[in-house]
Amino acid sequence: EKTEIVLVTKNPENLDEDWPHVKNLLHMPKIDFTRMGQIKLAVLMGLSAGIVSGKDRIVCVTGLPRLHHLDNILVLDLGKEFQLLTTNKGANMVGSMRPEVFERVLNLAIELANQGREGKPVGTIFTLGDHEKVLQLSRQLVMNPFHGYPEEERHILDPHLRETIREFSAIDGAFVVRDDGVVMAAGRHLNAAL
Repeated sequence: EKTEIVLVTKNPENLDEDWPHVKNLLHMPKIDFTRMGQIKLAVLMGLSAGIVSGKDRIVCVTGLPRLHHLDNILVLDLGKEFQLLTTNKGANMVGSMRPEVFERVLNLAIELANQGREGKPVGTIFTLGDHEKVLQLSRQLVMNPFHGYPEEERHILDPHLRETIREFSAIDGAFVVRDDGVVMAAGRHLNAAL
């Protein structure tokens, strides 16, 4: 079996000196999470980046920064315990997305939940992946503010779109993002699954 070390950190400074043998590095957003929250987020980021798969067994070693040592070990068999993170169907979708698109959507969601719009936390929904199916199973609540714009102007990786997303987060409904990062719609009412 192949064993690899993946370092997940909020502070990537000086890692070449401290961890020269680590080839896989994931940057965790600088948000306070519980240990399980950090592990879940790290696994999702690893799946998105293609570093881990839904069939892997992973060993998570964590510690509290203020104590300056590792004090917790958790073994996860993702093939058997993947319900901790999402459904098995979701595992395949996460693995097929561009990691930078997944990270940008995740960071936007975390930023909106913490800093929000005009300093007030905002809750919103992002769907990422099978946009055609999502559009079939949803309807517009308001006129789609992204309709008619060229794809390059509504790409989630465009830094100019960040403020637009923040403003449109006040609209009821979900953002629909294609797996390659193009925002297809905002203000979508998602129909409940039957």
